[in-house]
Amino acid sequence: MSPRREQFLPYALPLIEDDDIEAVVDSLKSNWISKGPKTGEFEKRFAEYIGVKHAIALNSCTAGLHIALLAAGVGAGDEVITTAMTFAASANVIIHCGATPVLVDIDPQTMNIDPAKIEEKITAKTKAIIPVHLAGLPCEMDEIMQVAKKYNLFVLEDAAHGTYTKYKDRMVGTIGDAAAFSFYATKNLATGEGGMVTTNDDELANKMRVLSLHGMSRNAWNRFSEKGSWYYEIEYPGYKYNMTDIQAAMGMTQLAKLESMQARREVIWQRYNAAFSKLPEIEVPTDFAYARHARHLYMIRLNLDKLTVDRAAFIELLKEENIGTSVHYIPLPYHPYYRDTFGYKPGDFPKTEALYERIISLPLYPRMSDTDVQDVIEAVQRVIEKIRS
Repeated sequence: MSPRREQFLPYALPLIEDDDIEAVVDSLKSNWISKGPKTGEFEKRFAEYIGVKHAIALNSCTAGLHIALLAAGVGAGDEVITTAMTFAASANVIIHCGATPVLVDIDPQTMNIDPAKIEEKITAKTKAIIPVHLAGLPCEMDEIMQVAKKYNLFVLEDAAHGTYTKYKDRMVGTIGDAAAFSFYATKNLATGEGGMVTTNDDELANKMRVLSLHGMSRNAWNRFSEKGSWYYEIEYPGYKYNMTDIQAAMGMTQLAKLESMQARREVIWQRYNAAFSKLPEIEVPTDFAYARHARHLYMIRLNLDKLTVDRAAFIELLKEENIGTSVHYIPLPYHPYYRDTFGYKPGDFPKTEALYERIISLPLYPRMSDTDVQDVIEAVQRVIEKIRS
């Protein structure tokens, strides 16, 4: 049997249109191609969009997580709590600060960190919590903030998937003490590489700005402009984490059409739900009344007891249909560094482990055509027909 598609459909592609290209070209023709006035304007617009006082544009979400922890005083001997089900960056930054990541199992319904299990992992060394808004679904932030307040802990939202996400009536990025967003090529708002860290805390924002550009004194970025000065001071051995005006130009055009891109994601999401909810071999994502989901990832769960193959084989069969997929994520305890360094063993995070064996992320992005969407649906249906038990 021939594949459903003649050409391979990648799991994710950015929506790059003429306005994005023109904005980048304008930056290339200007006097600023590194950090400059467009970066500042993008920061302003993003802060206004989510309703926060400070937004600092960076080269990645990872950079935002790192400098937020450092600015909060996280260092050697401290512990930081996060979820076992996340990309490595969420924990890597904790180690980069000299601290120890402490992992918590998930709520299998939300796939996010289980708030009820956070408190039992808190010790005298605990300094912060990093809740990860996986796939675009917000964590249960009221419960997390209550625990944080009780123990005086810093809360850093990992909002890599959270652009557009709301928790109750609040935008993600305005709830914790700080938050970091990703604008990587596959994200809802894409600048190729890039990110943003946000906060309502003036002192924290000032520290993060200094940390993000070599530890240079505030506003030193404009030292090459007519308003700048050659003189600067290094206040801390900081990092080269700044965003460029080229990226910021694209960030502004992407932000301007975020609502329309989200609308397209919603259409695709609902088409998938309508098709896959009829298949007993698949569980579709759950929506929750407290959340506006960013629709970043469409993650199905396989009911493996109704299939004759495992998740890996299912993915290969979809690839034979020319449909790309991914898995979000390989849990942290599975990776050699974390497993060997911290002695994790099977059964330590049972809900995370059980979920991991079943999840697949299907293509979901605004530039998908109706035909693309139908191809994904029919490819999944064809694979299911082949491997029903």
